[in-house]
Amino acid sequence: MSGSELEYIKEAFEQNWIAPIGPALTKFEQSVADYVGSKYAVAVSSGTAGIHLALRALGIGEGDNVICSSLTFAGTVNPIKYLGANPVYVDSDPIYWNINPLLLEEAILKLSEKPKAIIPVHIFGVPCQMDAIKKIADAYDIPIIEDAAESLGSQFNGKHTGTFGKIGVYSFNGNKLLTTSGGGMVVTDDKEIADQIKFLSTQAKDPMPYYWHTQIGYNYRMSNVLAAIGVGQMETIEDKIKRTREIRQRYEEELSEYFMSFQNERPTDRSNMWLSCALLKEDHKPADLIDHLNEANIEARRIWCPMHMQPIYAEDSKYINGTADALFDRGVCLPSGSSMTDEDLDRVISEIKKFFN
Repeated sequence: MSGSELEYIKEAFEQNWIAPIGPALTKFEQSVADYVGSKYAVAVSSGTAGIHLALRALGIGEGDNVICSSLTFAGTVNPIKYLGANPVYVDSDPIYWNINPLLLEEAILKLSEKPKAIIPVHIFGVPCQMDAIKKIADAYDIPIIEDAAESLGSQFNGKHTGTFGKIGVYSFNGNKLLTTSGGGMVVTDDKEIADQIKFLSTQAKDPMPYYWHTQIGYNYRMSNVLAAIGVGQMETIEDKIKRTREIRQRYEEELSEYFMSFQNERPTDRSNMWLSCALLKEDHKPADLIDHLNEANIEARRIWCPMHMQPIYAEDSKYINGTADALFDRGVCLPSGSSMTDEDLDRVISEIKKFFN
């Protein structure tokens, strides 16, 4: 927290705007829309809810194919399942770890029915190759829903992630660079889609003088109180990104000799470096490094286990070349919080060096 969040929360209480409506909610939506360069933004209860609403807004339902990155968190995939649609997993590229454009096109060509949407994930805050992905999506007339849950503030060729597709979704979960404790934001340049998402997120109440429903809706709107936190958080978003990028730079400078590689960003892009992730060489295992750090009260984690490896998704369609498996096998997420002090960072680096030496 930056400090100003408490003042905005206090203001929300003083004005008695506690429900999922109010001035802080409107201000937060506008601040995110202005920041990323989107015409419309709708604040919701989570990034997962945002993806669910995006799929609904595009009319996706039972039996439809939806392509998504395999190397992601379950929050990307579960909304596809909520609607009875079929996730189709595509493997990663080995440099940026995001959806592989060549395999993406192969999946489109080989599927018996054209996918109704593509969900690329900007994994750990590193932008996908959106030029190649958008070219493919446009060629086959398939809408893009960007899962930008981890990448608020990241840019591809100077344009914010989340604004390349028909719809973009951010997460403000407690572990994200910008957090509202729990929450998310859906952005789009399409007013009809924005209105539909807001309508669905508030139980799909038709404009009548009493409760009247012609569609199934959800209780997915963000509360004004949580939005007040977001208003305060947005004031320091660039400071947070500056710090996470400094942390990543220190890791590379101090630890490159010990790791096989770090997750890369293109020279023309800017990742928010939400998480600094690296691949271990074959003579060391991620679990051993994680255990070593844990003994020093330092938390590190494995990178996401790919969706095609998960028991609940094992029978779904997939276009896999082994890259995501290898990344999971060798990858580790290092401490990356924007609140880390230089002393914290020195201690983490020192303990990692102890492990290798």
